[in-house]
Amino acid sequence: MTDSSSGTPTATVDTAEVPTTGVVVAVLAFAGIVVAVMHTLVVPLIPQFPTLLNAPAADTAWVITSTLLAAAVAVPTMGRLGDMFGKRRMMLVSLALLIAGSVVGALSTSVVPLIVGRALQGLAAGVIPLGISVMRDVIPARKLPGSIAVMSASLGVGGALGLPASAIIAEYTDWHYLFWVAATLGLLAAVLVVTCVPESDVRTGGSFDFGGAFLLSIGLAALLLGISRGGGWGWASISTLAAFGIAAAAFVTFGWWELRVARPLVDLRISVRKQVLFTNLASIAFGFAMFAMTLVVPQVLQLPRDTGFGLGQSMLVAGLVMAPSGLVMMAVAPLSSGITRAVGPKVTLLCGAVVITAGYLIGVFMMNAVWQMILMTSIIGAGTGMAYGAMPALIMAAVPTSETGAAISLNTLMRSLGTSFASALAGVILAQMTVTAGGLTLPSDSAFRLVMAVAAGAGVLALVLTLFLPRYEAPGRDVREPMPASTRRGQVDAQPTVG
Repeated sequence: MTDSSSGTPTATVDTAEVPTTGVVVAVLAFAGIVVAVMHTLVVPLIPQFPTLLNAPAADTAWVITSTLLAAAVAVPTMGRLGDMFGKRRMMLVSLALLIAGSVVGALSTSVVPLIVGRALQGLAAGVIPLGISVMRDVIPARKLPGSIAVMSASLGVGGALGLPASAIIAEYTDWHYLFWVAATLGLLAAVLVVTCVPESDVRTGGSFDFGGAFLLSIGLAALLLGISRGGGWGWASISTLAAFGIAAAAFVTFGWWELRVARPLVDLRISVRKQVLFTNLASIAFGFAMFAMTLVVPQVLQLPRDTGFGLGQSMLVAGLVMAPSGLVMMAVAPLSSGITRAVGPKVTLLCGAVVITAGYLIGVFMMNAVWQMILMTSIIGAGTGMAYGAMPALIMAAVPTSETGAAISLNTLMRSLGTSFASALAGVILAQMTVTAGGLTLPSDSAFRLVMAVAAGAGVLALVLTLFLPRYEAPGRDVREPMPASTRRGQVDAQPTVG
């Protein structure tokens, strides 16, 4: 089938057979929320893990790090596999890994099996970009902006709602129940995807770029390992510098390789297009800005009042204070899609940057009461929801449909890198600027406010990068670059070659 105005190939999904758009979006968003919950699933338990697992804190830190590393590797890989073999199919594979990891975690009594289980959960991170890619193929163009906004918001919703839910379960039951609940949610999501989400016939064909996947995995693993563990190892230590050196070498080699294979894991020629490049760069800044509040707000809420700035709240209250930000992200999805339809996603992204920056500037001066925390995080959540709904639309407007999964996955990865940078930089600031209270060395009030100011700076950087985006021209869902007939499903493209 071709578009009558452009003569370009179109998706072959029979819209008469596609379930109601609302059902598809709801199921995909639910799956995204379930996956996002995995990132904050064990956060309330971090201080207790050394006792629960009878292991040193340096070892239990890998319960978090393993998920981060696995997700970084899985996102681009699943995106490309989705383009090749079917996005819904790869979503189901991802959810199966999540279920398996949850069961392993639920049965764990020591640190090593738990790390394995958490790594398997991290491999499910490709569900959200794959879900957005499915939407492009099966949802009518007029409903696409709103659907993407809802799916993108699921990342923040899952993270925000996961904190109080995990805190309640961890505080009142055995911690293993966290993983049994996760396995149940993963199974439910998989059943709903099978039942309600259609598969698209859009395929790239060809062979998988194992060389590119290996090099990118090495580069990402080394980079995130250096970022996440550098504070403990020492930023000038041999281990940290070696990790960053390996990352740099792997990325350079990856770039050389990707320009020489016929079917690259990441099409760098598309990635350097102005709209794709600056959207991805802005995504790093947005990821940084989104995550900074999760590093500051729970700590300030739980620090004792005798510090002079701590609010002395429980772990459960801290989680509940974070929850409204996720709900606001979902609530602004219609506003985000409305702006996108009216004036384009570039303006939506600009609005998101302004709102996020305003939220953090408020936080610099207002962190003295619970209601102030709720106000600040809700404003930041609103800006994040607008931004996250706009970024996939900008990416999809600049890439062929056959590259959607890989391109959206790369954008998701850029956001994740931003959150990792936020964690590292905030960790340095909070470790260097301290006070002593009750015989304990704690981050100072100035340290927390500095982190908020830096996050506001990241919002400004995102705003500046967004201004460099070209004028947006919205295509219909089926308008894309011409691609050879051999890229359609059921036909195999030329085998990748190096040369």
